[in-house]
Amino acid sequence: MDLTRPEVAVRRRGAAARFGLLAAPVAFFAVFFAYPVAAIVARGLKVDGVWHLGRIGEVLAQSDVRHVLWFTTWQALVSTALTLIVALPGAYVFARFDFPGKQVLRAVVTVPFVLPTVVVGTAFLALVGRGGLLDELWGVRLDTTVWAILLAHVFFNYAVVVRTVGGLWAQLDPRQEEAARMLGASPLKAWRRVTLPALAPAVAAAALMVFLFTFTSFGVVQILGGPTFSTLEVEIYRQTSEIFDLSTAAVLTLIQFVAVGAILALHAWTVRRRETALRLVDAAGTARRPRGAGQWTLLAGVLVTVVVLLLLPLAVLVQRSLDAPGFGYYRALTSDDGGVFLVPPIEAIGNSLSYAVAATAIAVVIGSLAAVALTRRDAGRFVRGFDALLMLPLGVSAVTVGFGFLIALDEPPLDLRSSWILVPLAQALVGVPFVVRTMLPVLRAVDVRLREAASVLGASPSRVWREVDLPMVRRALLIAAGFAFAVSLGEFGATVFIARPDNPTLPVAVARLLGRPGDLNYGQAMAMSTILMVVCAVALLVLERLRTDRTGEF
Repeated sequence: MDLTRPEVAVRRRGAAARFGLLAAPVAFFAVFFAYPVAAIVARGLKVDGVWHLGRIGEVLAQSDVRHVLWFTTWQALVSTALTLIVALPGAYVFARFDFPGKQVLRAVVTVPFVLPTVVVGTAFLALVGRGGLLDELWGVRLDTTVWAILLAHVFFNYAVVVRTVGGLWAQLDPRQEEAARMLGASPLKAWRRVTLPALAPAVAAAALMVFLFTFTSFGVVQILGGPTFSTLEVEIYRQTSEIFDLSTAAVLTLIQFVAVGAILALHAWTVRRRETALRLVDAAGTARRPRGAGQWTLLAGVLVTVVVLLLLPLAVLVQRSLDAPGFGYYRALTSDDGGVFLVPPIEAIGNSLSYAVAATAIAVVIGSLAAVALTRRDAGRFVRGFDALLMLPLGVSAVTVGFGFLIALDEPPLDLRSSWILVPLAQALVGVPFVVRTMLPVLRAVDVRLREAASVLGASPSRVWREVDLPMVRRALLIAAGFAFAVSLGEFGATVFIARPDNPTLPVAVARLLGRPGDLNYGQAMAMSTILMVVCAVALLVLERLRTDRTGEF
C-alpha cells in the first residue's frame, strides 16, 4: 500500500511516540518490581553463586508446605464460590432496578473493596473474635475457624462481582429475555438460556479476580487465621521475617508467581471475550422500578445482605473504638508509650497521607503513560504483552516485593533503604494497575480520527494528548488518582517491611497494636482502623460523584 509523505511522517512519529510513552513505565517496573523480585528469588535459590534448583523439589516435598498450598487453593475456591452466590443477586438489583438512594448504596457497597485488608480483618475480629459482638451476645467465636476468613473475603470482594457483572448486565438488552418468555420459556429458563451465556465472560472475569485476591490474601488471614491457617502470602512473610529461610520463601514466591500468571492470562482472555462478543445497549434505559412482590422481596433481600454482611462489621468496628469513655482510645493515640512506636501513633495518619499523595502522583504519571501507549492503534505485540504485566503487582507477593526492596535497593546508585521515597514507590506499584484499568475504557472511546487529524495538521504527540485526549479523560484521570490514593493508603504487605519505626503508616500501626496484648492496644487498633476506614470512605464517595458510565469499574 502506497503512503503519502504526511502519512509516513505521522506513522514514524507515532512509533517514536509509542516507545517514548512506554520508556518510563517499562523502566519503573523493571527497576522497582522485576529487579527486587528477581533479587530475592536469586538470594534464596543461589548457594555460593550457583543456582540450587533442586531446592524447589525439597520444599514441595515438605508436608507443611503442601498443606499451605492446599489451604491457599481451597479457601480461594470456596471464597470465590460464596462471593458469587451472595453477590450475583446484588449485581442484578443494581443493573435492572431503579430505586431511591441507589447511587449512595452503590458507593456503600464499594467501600469494603477499597478498605485496607488490615481494616477488614480488624472489623471482623471485632465482630466474631474474642470479646466481639457474637461472643458477647451468644458466646460464639469464629476467629479461630476458617469461617471468619471466608466471610471476610466475601465482605471484601462483594463489590468486585456487583460492579463487574452488574456493569455488563445493565447493558444487556432486556428485550432478548422478554422475547424468550413470550415464546413460552419460564423466567428461569429464559435467564439460563439467554442472559447467563451473555453474562458468562463477566462472571468468569469477576470470579478470576476474586480468586486472585483471595489466593494472595495476606492481611485478612494474618489477623483472623492466627497460627492455625496460613496462605502462601502469609507463609512467605513467616519464612522471611520470622524464620529467615529465604530459600523456602523464594520457592513459594515462584509458585505464587506461576499461579498468578496463569490467573491473569485467563482473566485477559475473558475480558477480550466480553469486549468483542457482545452487543450492548445504553445502560441508562435498562433499569426500572421493581414490580411485583418477587422483585420487591429480592431488593429487600439485597438490602438486608448489605446491612448484615457489609455495614454490621464496620459499625461494630466503630463501636469498639468508642468503648473507652471520653474517646479514650482516640486520645491514647496522641501519647508515646515507648513500646510499640518510637513516636505517638497519631503521627501514622500524617505519614500515611503524605506517602499516599506521593504514591498517587507516581502511579498517575506511570499509569497514564502506559494507558495512552496501550490505546494507540499501532500498538505492537510487545505493548499488548506489557498490558498483562501491569497487573502482576496485584497478585505477586507484596511481602516479596517489600523485602526485595531492602535486598536490592541497598547500593549506589539505587541505595534507597534510608530514603522516604521507598514506601511511595512500593505503594505506587499497586496503584498503577488501577490507574490503567480506569483510564483505558475512556481512552479507547476517543475517536482515533481526532488524533490522526491533529497529527496530520502538524500537532506533536504531546499537543495531541493535551488538546484532544485530556479534555475527554480529565474526569477519568481524577477517578484513577482517587483509586490510586485509596489503595496506596491501605497497602500493607510491602510497607510492613520498609516503613521505618519512626514513620509507621496506618496499616502497619494497626497490625503492631493488634500484635500486643491488652485492652488499650486493642482499642487503639480499633480507633486507628476507624480513622483509616473514614478516610477511604470519603475518597470513595468523591469518586462516586465523579464516576461516569464510560469509566472503567476497576
